[in-house]
Amino acid sequence: MYRTILEFIRRNRLLTPGDRILVALSGGADSVCLLVILHELKEVLGLSLKAVHVHHGLRGAEADRDSEYAKELSRSLGVPFSCIRVDAAAYAKAHRMSVEEAGRHLRYEIFEKERKAFDADKIAVAHHADDQAETILYHLFRGTGLKGLGGIRPVRDRIVRPLLPVSKEEILAYLKEKGISYCEDSTNSHTDYARNRIRGILLPKIREQINPRAAENIIHAGEMAAKADEYLEKQAENFLKDYGIRRTDETGSVTAYAVRTEFLLKEDDIIKTYVIRTMIRSVRASMKDITMTHVESAAALLSAPKGKQVDLPGGLLAVRISDCLWIKNKNQKESVDNSKERPLPEVDFQVFPYKKGQEIPKNGYTKWFDYDKIKCALSVRYRKTGDYMTLAGGGRKTVKALMIDEKVPREEREKIPLIADGSHVLWVIGYRISEYYKITDDTHTVIQMQLDGGKDNG
Repeated sequence: MYRTILEFIRRNRLLTPGDRILVALSGGADSVCLLVILHELKEVLGLSLKAVHVHHGLRGAEADRDSEYAKELSRSLGVPFSCIRVDAAAYAKAHRMSVEEAGRHLRYEIFEKERKAFDADKIAVAHHADDQAETILYHLFRGTGLKGLGGIRPVRDRIVRPLLPVSKEEILAYLKEKGISYCEDSTNSHTDYARNRIRGILLPKIREQINPRAAENIIHAGEMAAKADEYLEKQAENFLKDYGIRRTDETGSVTAYAVRTEFLLKEDDIIKTYVIRTMIRSVRASMKDITMTHVESAAALLSAPKGKQVDLPGGLLAVRISDCLWIKNKNQKESVDNSKERPLPEVDFQVFPYKKGQEIPKNGYTKWFDYDKIKCALSVRYRKTGDYMTLAGGGRKTVKALMIDEKVPREEREKIPLIADGSHVLWVIGYRISEYYKITDDTHTVIQMQLDGGKDNG
C-alpha cells in the first residue's frame, strides 16, 4: 500500500519535495490512514505536515470524541494540529442548503484559511477508490456528461487525493496491521443520503451479485471518461480561440461569449456541447447547477429563429442574436474591450485571367472580384466611419447601415473584419460582398481572396 500510494503521488505529481501539506483529519479510518501514510512519507518526500479537524457542531458527544482523538493522534505523531468549530446546521438554514452541503462548504473554506495560515502548498483529503466508484455512479444516476463520469480528479487546484488508488478494504487492513484505531461516524450507516445508499447498499450488492471487481471496472471506465473529457475540452478551447467573440469588463472578467452559428453547426454534436459548456463556464466561472439539459437547450438555439433565448442558472441567458449564439449575463450591461479584439484573419490573394463562363466559387471562404475595378491597395481591417458598399442597381449604403439591416449587435460591429478598396468595401467577411466588384461578362482579370488558407470560417 505504501508503494502504491507513493507511485500514485509521483505519477500524478501530487506532491513535490519540500511541500508543506495541510491534512484534513476527521478522525475516521480514511483520514487517519491519510495522515499516517503521509507521516511515513515525510522523510522520503521532505514534507512538512499540519492536521486540521473541523467540528461541525453536530452529533454531540460523538463529535467531541472525534475531535479529541484527532488531536491525540496528531500529538502522538508530532504533527501540529488545529480544531475549528462551526455551526453547520445554522449555516445551512441561513443559506438555504442541506446540512451536508453546508458542512462541505465550511470545511473547504476552513481548509483554505488554515492553508494560508500554515503557508501550505497543498491540502490533502482522504477520498479513496470506493469513493471514486460511488461518485461516478452518483453522477451517472443524477444525469451527467463525461466530466461527471470522470469522477474525482487526483488534483484540483490545491486539493490533492493521495488515497485514490486504494480501496476502503485496503485502508482498514492497513490500519489493523499497524494497530491504529480510528473513530466511526454513526451517520455513515444512515440511508438518508443518496451517497450512503450507493455506498452501503448498492455497491455491495453489485459486487456480490454481478462482479466482485465491479468497483475497479467502474473506476477504469471513469478514467477513460476523464481522458476523453480533457481532450474534448481542449478541442472546444481551440475552436473558441479561432471563432469565439468575448466581451470583458474593466477587470478582465468575461461578461459575454459568442460564436457564429454557421461555424458551430458544422461541428459534431459533442464539440457543440463542449463549446457551449466552455462559454458558460467562462462567463459564470462555475458550472454549478448547469446540467446537460441546459446545455442542450442552448445548443438548440443554433438552429432557432433570431431572437430566441433560454434562461440558464446563475442569472445567465443563452440568446440567438443575428447569426451568433450568445451566452451572457441577463442583468448586466457588458462593456466592449476593443483592446481584446480578435486578430484579423489571414487572407490569401491570387490574381489570374478570367474566361467567360468560368465557374465562380460559391462558398463562404473564397470570393472572386473584378481586379481591374480596384483603385487602391487593398486592406484587411475593421470598419471605419465612411465605409460603404455598392448595392444592386448602383446605389450606395454605408457599412453601418448594412450591419443594422443584418441585425448585427452594435457592440459587435467593430469586431467584424472586412476587405476594403479605400472606403469602398468589397467584402464584409461572413456577410456580403459589394455589387460593384462582382464578376461580369466584361471581367478580364480576377482577384481571388481566400480566408485563412481555405478554412471555412468566413
